[in-house]
Amino acid sequence: MQKLGYTLMIPVAAAGIAGCSGTDEKPQRPNILFIMTDDHTTQAMSCYGSSLICTPNMDRIAREGIRFDNCYATNALSGPSRACILTGKFSHVNGFTDNASTFDADQQTFPKLLRESGYRTGIVGKWHLISEPQGFDFWSILSGQEEQGDYYDPDFIENGKPVREKGYVSDIITDKAIEFISSTSEGQPFCLMFHHKAPHRNWMPAPKHLGVFKDTVFPEPSTLFDDFKGRGEASKSQDMSIASTFTEDWDLKLMTREEMLKDTTNRLSKVYRRMPPEVQAKWDEVYAERIAEYRSGKLKGKDLVRWKYQQYMQDYLATVLSVDESIGRVMEYLDSIGQLDNTIIVYTSDQGFFLGEHGWFDKRFMYEECQRMPLIVRYPEAIEAGSTSSALCMNVDFAPTFLDFAGVDIPSDMQGVSLRKVMENGGKTPEDWRKAVYYHYYEYPAEHSVKRHYGIRTEDCKLIHFYNDIDQWEMYDMKADPDEMENVFDAPEYAGKRAEMMQLLDSVLVEYGDTDPSEQEKVLYHGDRRYTGRK
Repeated sequence: MQKLGYTLMIPVAAAGIAGCSGTDEKPQRPNILFIMTDDHTTQAMSCYGSSLICTPNMDRIAREGIRFDNCYATNALSGPSRACILTGKFSHVNGFTDNASTFDADQQTFPKLLRESGYRTGIVGKWHLISEPQGFDFWSILSGQEEQGDYYDPDFIENGKPVREKGYVSDIITDKAIEFISSTSEGQPFCLMFHHKAPHRNWMPAPKHLGVFKDTVFPEPSTLFDDFKGRGEASKSQDMSIASTFTEDWDLKLMTREEMLKDTTNRLSKVYRRMPPEVQAKWDEVYAERIAEYRSGKLKGKDLVRWKYQQYMQDYLATVLSVDESIGRVMEYLDSIGQLDNTIIVYTSDQGFFLGEHGWFDKRFMYEECQRMPLIVRYPEAIEAGSTSSALCMNVDFAPTFLDFAGVDIPSDMQGVSLRKVMENGGKTPEDWRKAVYYHYYEYPAEHSVKRHYGIRTEDCKLIHFYNDIDQWEMYDMKADPDEMENVFDAPEYAGKRAEMMQLLDSVLVEYGDTDPSEQEKVLYHGDRRYTGRK
């Protein structure tokens, strides 16, 4: 696929026409550009205060719009989060509880409602919901690698037909996004779900970014060597540690060219063979020093963990660079056709991610680094530039927000609430706003061995119940202990707060119809061979 030349695009003049005085035309409804990455976290965004990386285009959205500081995933896993976003409903209602589920695409989604109201709808990039997309005029979704897609020469299914594209995945998805926008009829509003694969595991940078951080030493998180003292079995029994879970080939990329060409069954070697020869040559050059350093045998104990952390950061953050550049390209194109300020531009991720905190990578837990997700929005018509908000919000709020701005009635069965009044009020939290966000994670036993759990997060406290094959509670004082290192559930001085949080949890469970999560979970998984004997 060739990169599009912006000068060839025909400007859309509808925004200027709609604003003219003395006409009876209705104001043009805003376009909606929903940009979502996979596993990107606020710790890797400079607009959230990160010292790890500079993300100028993400920063621009925040600087010219609003940054939400307390947006949370309701189930910190790729597929479930996407289902919650599409439906505005929690996992136990939309039916997609874990990545082994299949999304019921026949159900109500916000793109279907927008399409019915006259929007042109599309999705490009990662889908990861197994079933075929519905409610879109155009769709081109990643396939292969169990629907995660490939970084190099990726395969897509485009309106039902398989297509293999040449190039790097972030660039290709961006091309497809611009093509969709450019092909939308003049005056017709569009809603595009623009979903990147990056920076998902195994963090393979674009050719131009290979080795870009090779000589950078990143600051280590203070909890890199967390020993989980005073906390329960869930934290200790997980399988997502940098020290022991990282693989030499897939994660650390410690295979030479000769080894990859010889072992045709290895996942990394399969990806390597997708690369053009010139990219393979650069890859070999960049990773040769890493392989030699590792195989010298000099790295031991904590020094080895520190070394693994640095390699992880080099690759993860390099993939983020391509996403930030992608955002800049699309915003430049929207500006060139006169639609930048008439487009609600949303940037988020499907959840957060651990960047070495507690010694981990990945997500799943209800701990802050992965439960919390980025959310920045630009729309000058309604949002004051440079706004920030501490309002507690969730990914189920996205669907009703889009419908609200589009002038479409929000269905009564959507469980999220529109964020429009927060955005239009400078980010201030309304007096009648929710007191807690809800979370429920189901995928166990499965990859990374994170126990099933549910709970609530308020402005200053977090309560978690781990259940299924254990029965343990955790509570954290988020003001005094933002790193969640001290479980105060049984602390006498927190008895009053614990009672308050337990009562609030009960009311939230009733409000969202998850009145007995443990029993609900047994019903959902009964008879599934992956969970035999694990009720």
